[in-house]
Amino acid sequence: MFSISPGASHTVVAARNARGEHTHGEPVLPRPRPAVQRSSVRGQVLAALRTALVTGDLRPGEVYSGPVLAERFGVSATPVREAMQQLAQEGAVEVVPNRGFRVVERSARELAELAEVRALIEVPVMLRLARTVPPERWAGLRPLAEATVRAASSGCRATYAEADRAFHSAVLALAGNRQLVGVAEELHRRAQWPLVGGGAPGGGSRAELIADAHEHTALLDALIAGDLDVIRSLVGEHFNGAE
Repeated sequence: MFSISPGASHTVVAARNARGEHTHGEPVLPRPRPAVQRSSVRGQVLAALRTALVTGDLRPGEVYSGPVLAERFGVSATPVREAMQQLAQEGAVEVVPNRGFRVVERSARELAELAEVRALIEVPVMLRLARTVPPERWAGLRPLAEATVRAASSGCRATYAEADRAFHSAVLALAGNRQLVGVAEELHRRAQWPLVGGGAPGGGSRAELIADAHEHTALLDALIAGDLDVIRSLVGEHFNGAE
């Protein structure tokens, strides 16, 4: 179904079995702070759960309990619950008392609303940046645009989702506004969750992902050229595809 790196499970097991013995003459090291270790595991669990949301392994409308997910990950229930609480704050899941967490069911209308809000935020910023950012700085984003094409070619929606967010975030980061980037990333992530019935936003087939990815390279070419009309058209089409 979904997993975290083997190191996370090993870390938890090691923490459970540690006794603190040391040989004579060996320097005594301070014990690692549990909060730091738990935070690391929670971060890996959160990343795995986010991937599962994008791929549809966590199905809309289904309820998942912390202990069951913890067993799948090979960790304790605590970091799983903490990760799910974070997803609840982001609107991906909702708490079901005494049962666990239900994956929020999303409609096509919600997806269209997210696309509209993203367009209201990102289009004016991109048009402003196109007038002020020199071509060589745009050219520096070429590897990220090409990475989205490679990710799309793999057919893995989770891999593409990550590359897609990285490209958009890098473009917006040129505005020098971290709050803008943070808000845009959250909206973008929500736009990548599956619809009711497991349908992926914008389709999600390999061919559709590749077509969407090539819009990134075309957009970058237009930004380098400073062609505002093409930028406006490309970004509008891009958001209509909910990517």
